[in-house]
Amino acid sequence: MAKITLENLAHSYLPNPTREEDYALKSMDHDWVDGEAYALLGSSGCGKSTLLNIISGLLHPSQGRILFNDKDVTMAPTTQRNIAQVFQFPVVYDTMTVRDNLAFPLRNRGSDPAYIQERVQQIAAMIGMEATLDRKARGLTADAKQKISLGRGMVREDVNALLFDEPLTVIDPHMKWELRTQLKSLHHEFGHTMIYVTHDQTEALTFADKVVVMYDGRVVQMGTPQQLFETPEHTFVGYFIGSPGMNVLEAKVSGDKAVIAGTEISLGQGFGTPTGKVELGVRPEFVTLQSGDEGLPVTIKRVEDVGRHKIVRADFQGNEINIIAAEGENISPEMNRVVFDTAGINIYSDSWRVAPKAA
Repeated sequence: MAKITLENLAHSYLPNPTREEDYALKSMDHDWVDGEAYALLGSSGCGKSTLLNIISGLLHPSQGRILFNDKDVTMAPTTQRNIAQVFQFPVVYDTMTVRDNLAFPLRNRGSDPAYIQERVQQIAAMIGMEATLDRKARGLTADAKQKISLGRGMVREDVNALLFDEPLTVIDPHMKWELRTQLKSLHHEFGHTMIYVTHDQTEALTFADKVVVMYDGRVVQMGTPQQLFETPEHTFVGYFIGSPGMNVLEAKVSGDKAVIAGTEISLGQGFGTPTGKVELGVRPEFVTLQSGDEGLPVTIKRVEDVGRHKIVRADFQGNEINIIAAEGENISPEMNRVVFDTAGINIYSDSWRVAPKAA
């Protein structure tokens, strides 16, 4: 297991980058704690796989260093980093049995045969392939092959880190849930440092101790699921985390008041006078629909009943506002105002969160 340090790390696929825009991975400094499980989360092209490939040694960064337990491994090949990596598409040896595929990393390192047998049986049970251990990999389904690939990545107990690059893409939904649960169980049992790349927020939030949200080549926030939900540090985090995501509205803010399209609302705490592009962010869970004169005037467009609750889509001067309502709540056309719970309000300047001012 290893603490992973990223020191002034950045990467460009251009030979002579001169501007920040030339970098696929913008400069970053982070310490990732030994033994924790991290998820790299973001939309396609945000730099997740680039960062993972730098950590694994498949790619050397344009600048900066990467350290494992304070040892510089920036230019070290993958073979010297003592990591296991599982890729998006399964990599298996078709001519080998499932058993031999799982055993290969251990045999390659000269492990004791009795230990290999015990460990292979343990991993086969974990991925649900005990009944196919003696079958050749050729002819197995894509999801079965990916389970083998996952198992081979997890079979070693002595690795510095386990890296997963969208490993459940080809797995059916029910098996995804089972394998995520098994990966979490494996992490709790053995305490490996795990890094899991995904664009799926459910995978990230259920797997990781810390979620690393990436946008446009940079880490915009690293935190627990609760932190990402309650205090998104960037509007992208608010938009990307949650279903639906955070409502974001342009506003003029002064102290503990905000004016949105001519309507003044209370913020519950002071934010000074932020400059730049100022926006108010509030999650649908902190928005209440009501009738009367208080709040922002809206028109209900539709109501979606998703079983656990209702999602109300409302229009505010051309802006969609989403509201989470209780399953049993009656939504009537007379409900033409929304009010915000001040505990759930965040203020942003040029997309970055503004910290409240002390009283």
